[in-house]
Amino acid sequence: MDGRSSDLHDTCMIDTLSDIFSKLSVKGTLYFRTSFSGHWGVSVPNYKNVARFHFAHRGDCTVRLPASGEMLHLAQGDLIIIPHGAAHDLISGPDQAHRSLPLDQVLETSGYQGDGTLVYGDADSNRETQLICGHFSFAPNARHLIFDRLPPYIHIKNYGEPAGRWMDATLRMIGDEAGRTQFGGDLIALRLSEVILAQALRCFIETQGHNYSGLAGFADPKLAQALAAFHNAPANDWTVADLAREAGMSRTGFAVHFADKMGIPPMQYLTNWRMQIACQSLGQDHASIAEVAARTGYSSESAFSRVFKKEMGISPAAFRGRACA
Repeated sequence: MDGRSSDLHDTCMIDTLSDIFSKLSVKGTLYFRTSFSGHWGVSVPNYKNVARFHFAHRGDCTVRLPASGEMLHLAQGDLIIIPHGAAHDLISGPDQAHRSLPLDQVLETSGYQGDGTLVYGDADSNRETQLICGHFSFAPNARHLIFDRLPPYIHIKNYGEPAGRWMDATLRMIGDEAGRTQFGGDLIALRLSEVILAQALRCFIETQGHNYSGLAGFADPKLAQALAAFHNAPANDWTVADLAREAGMSRTGFAVHFADKMGIPPMQYLTNWRMQIACQSLGQDHASIAEVAARTGYSSESAFSRVFKKEMGISPAAFRGRACA
């Protein structure tokens, strides 16, 4: 891929990710900046509808995934994302798993009050690990295959380097701002952290996405153009032929290629995403069902309601009542 094509592909992917994040109300939340010293271990519990992240700002540690027993070395400058919020342990080294204590107990023992830096471990030790820890939350009922198909963890080594100088500067700024007492420090770090997930996913998809059904389409330059066009105007009366033209492919070739890379046919992807838009609209604002139908590309309220009930197993009105209860 030449430089011009690569730039276009990056733009398409970022545009699509931006739309997905916006529609699913993805928001960053910082837990804390840590100062862990000596021998220590923290067990982070399972949590639904989140993707957890840890960035090694200074020093290193080991991340243990109890579900698989894997041990990952998080070196200084590394970023790890746990996409599905699974339980995991942060420990000072592979031999310290027995020292791991529940996060709530660590917070209580350290006297951490929710601001500043979480200080924990052996005060007399010269070995310090500074982590920036947080998560990205998703709106209730939010679903998209780009998140569903992610592996149990994403480990990006020396994250600042592949992401470029600006990301390295962003990470350094988060490290400097998180936990500071100056006005707005945590807010700045929080907003910057929301950039991290998009950039990390782009980096992962570009380097490893071709190995995962459902992610491979975002890594494919032609499909990425079609996906970006659809996400830019989901209410349009899209057909497979329309999407194929956006990708610069024949209709048949596009349909086969899309299904191979994404794991579902093109029109099913469109329907799935329109239903997500509908779910968020029904649950978060006061738009009428007819207005939601128009937003999602259906010519009538009845046509929209039929598809919604088929895909979601419940009528739009019942979904709204349940979401607002």
